[in-house]
Amino acid sequence: MRRTPRLLAAMVLSLSLLLSACGGGKTQPPAQQGGTQQPTDQQPAAQQPTNQQPAPAEKVTIRLATWAGAEEAKELQAVIDKINGEATDYQIVHEPAPADYYTKIQTMFAGGTAPDLLWLAQEYVVPYAAKGALMDITDRLAKDSRPAANLDDYFPMVLEHAQYQGRTYGLPWIAQPVIVYYNEALFDEKGLPYPTDDWTWEEFRELAVKLTDKERGIYGTTFNGWPPVHMFIWQAGGEVISPDLKSSPIDSPEAIKALEFYSSIIYNEEVAPAMATLNEQGFGEMFKAGKIAMFFGGAADDLDRVEGLRVGHVKVPKGPVNQTTFAWAASTAINAKTKYPDQAYDALVALTEGIHNWKIVPPRKSMATAEQIVKNEPRKAKGADTIMRAAPDMRAFRIIPNHPEWDTIFWEQLQDPLYNKKGSAAELAGKARAALEEVLP
Repeated sequence: MRRTPRLLAAMVLSLSLLLSACGGGKTQPPAQQGGTQQPTDQQPAAQQPTNQQPAPAEKVTIRLATWAGAEEAKELQAVIDKINGEATDYQIVHEPAPADYYTKIQTMFAGGTAPDLLWLAQEYVVPYAAKGALMDITDRLAKDSRPAANLDDYFPMVLEHAQYQGRTYGLPWIAQPVIVYYNEALFDEKGLPYPTDDWTWEEFRELAVKLTDKERGIYGTTFNGWPPVHMFIWQAGGEVISPDLKSSPIDSPEAIKALEFYSSIIYNEEVAPAMATLNEQGFGEMFKAGKIAMFFGGAADDLDRVEGLRVGHVKVPKGPVNQTTFAWAASTAINAKTKYPDQAYDALVALTEGIHNWKIVPPRKSMATAEQIVKNEPRKAKGADTIMRAAPDMRAFRIIPNHPEWDTIFWEQLQDPLYNKKGSAAELAGKARAALEEVLP
């Protein structure tokens, strides 16, 4: 779930290819009737939904594309088998593509062979929806009484990534709030008390200094672009993209305060490893090897399942205004050109319910309990209470149609030069803001 510049570049490339395949210029706002995105003359024929749905004589096949690896695909298949056993007019066929997922998806869209259902990470739903590649499910959801279709039950700041211009184009199936995993043994060696949920930025940084022992290659924490600096800007009361999508106020006093705090830690060997050390030894691997005392990880990460490593869990430190935590989120969406919109929609809702009872954390308020987390993933028993306490404060990225370009500017003109001490937070943010706002809707 951690995003690095190299991963970002790959994401930008694959998405740009897909959007090129889906069509060129801006589209009109999606139609408000019928439950599906209506085509415009700017959308390619490959993305236009069919006018009539064939009446199936037997179960129709609903193809599902995911990035699931072998073990994850095996677990997902058990969920699918249960759904298929209960469904009367469709069967889901899973088509996992763990390697080059988005490249394969864009190729299928371009060739008119895209699956009926597909997993999309939070950065992708809005750009795909803006190009008419996804089916608008707003009206269908409004008429659906099934629990997974109740949008009021979803955490609003997670659901937002699946919505565009007030319409819904997917159902979130996971939201992993970031928490802090800490090495209890390293705290014990220094005689330091374990952190508690009410700790602050300043207390976190002080602990990181005390826990660092450069001679032994042990550091208090580690940043490398992960966790996202956005989280700290939100905690300071700032925004990266405004709610109306009209501005990127990254040069506000609140944002500058967060950027300065972040840059005081990243690659600063008083508290964190240098870039060369991270590249050599690995990011999460350093924590697993007992060389990092406090690590920001997702709720589902396996950092607490290393033999011989005593790991505690705590909420992320609180900022000047709030304790918002970033959530890696993903949704399942429907191809706008599916031949079977009714069955695809029913399969989507059933699949979402099934995944909510498999993955952690289900992005629904009614399911954000320690009991549900342990039911879904028994190995998270020790950290379940902390995850549950973090869930109400989680927030996904705010995404715009041109997000890959925006994200590249954010990294190249602000984050990377700031982290490498090539300018102050104030001057870099001031220069980057204009470029960022040029690509806003």
